[in-house]
Amino acid sequence: MRVIAAYLGVILLWSTTPLAIKWSGEGPGYLFGVTARMSLGLIGVVLVMAITRTPLRRDRKAVWTYVAGALQIYGSMLATYWASQHIPSGWISVVFGLTPLLTAPLSAAFLGEKSLTPARLLSYLLGLAGLVFMFHSALNFSAAAVLGIGAVLLAALLQTISSVWVKRIQAGTPAFTLVAGSLLLAVPAYWLTWGIFDGIWPSRIPPVSLRSIVYLGVIATTFGFTMYFYVLKHLPAGRVALITLIVPPISLYLGFIANHEAIHEPVIVGTALIMGALLLHESSVFQRRKLKPRPVQPHVKNPRQNSRDTAP
Repeated sequence: MRVIAAYLGVILLWSTTPLAIKWSGEGPGYLFGVTARMSLGLIGVVLVMAITRTPLRRDRKAVWTYVAGALQIYGSMLATYWASQHIPSGWISVVFGLTPLLTAPLSAAFLGEKSLTPARLLSYLLGLAGLVFMFHSALNFSAAAVLGIGAVLLAALLQTISSVWVKRIQAGTPAFTLVAGSLLLAVPAYWLTWGIFDGIWPSRIPPVSLRSIVYLGVIATTFGFTMYFYVLKHLPAGRVALITLIVPPISLYLGFIANHEAIHEPVIVGTALIMGALLLHESSVFQRRKLKPRPVQPHVKNPRQNSRDTAP
C-alpha cells in the first residue's frame, strides 16, 4: 500500500512540477530558481533526519548511490530548468515520456532485464516519430525551442542513467537517506554553477516565483525525490518509468489552463505517438511476463505415503 501511495504521489508531483519550474525561473532566473529549490530541499531533508535521528550512511556502496542520485538531481534537473526558458511547460513532460524507451536498453545491458523484441522495436520507432513532431513544433517557435527539446531529451537520458545506476549498485539505502546524500553532493555544485554563470542576487522575486520555489523545494524535492527513490527501490526501473505515461497529458492540460500555453496539432500528434509507443512497449513487457512458464515445483510425497510405499 505504501508503494502505491508513493507511486500516486510521484505522479501528482511530476504533473505539477514542469509548470512550477517555469514559474520559478521567470523572475529571478532559472539558475537561482533551481539553486534555491535544492537548497530548501536540503534544509528540509536535514531537519527531518535530525528530528527522526536518521543516520547518514557513509559506506562505499552508499556513497556511490549518492553519486548516482546526484546525477539526476543536478544534471537532469539543471538541463530541465534551462529548457523551461524556451519551451512550454507541458512539452517537458511529453519529452520525458520517452524515459521508459531509454530505460529498456540500459536495463537490458546493465541489469539483465529483457532484451529487444519486435514490439519494442516498433515502440521505439513510434517514440522517435513522436519526437520528430515535437521538434517540428519547436521549429515553429524558435531555434532556442529546438535546443530546449534537446535539453529535455538529455535530462531524460541522465535520469534514466541515474535510475539504472542506483538499481545496479543495490546498496539498500533508505530512500530519504539517498535523497539527503545526493543533495549534499548536488547543492554545492548548484551554488558553484550559479556563482560562475550568474552570481547576481535578485533584487525582487515575484510572488508566483517565490511560491513555486518554496513548493518545489519543500514538497517536490524533500518528499518528491524521496517517494521517487522509494518507488525505484521497490519496483523495476522500467515500471517506475511508466509514470511518464500518465504525467504528460496532465501537464499539457495544466499548462493550457493555468499558463495559457497553446497546444498545436503537431504537439497533439507527437504526444499521441509517444504515448502509443509507451503503451506498446509496456504491453509487450506484460505479454512476455504472462507467457513466461512458471518453474515446476518438484512433487514431494507425503512421508506417510513414502513409508507405505517402502513398507514390505
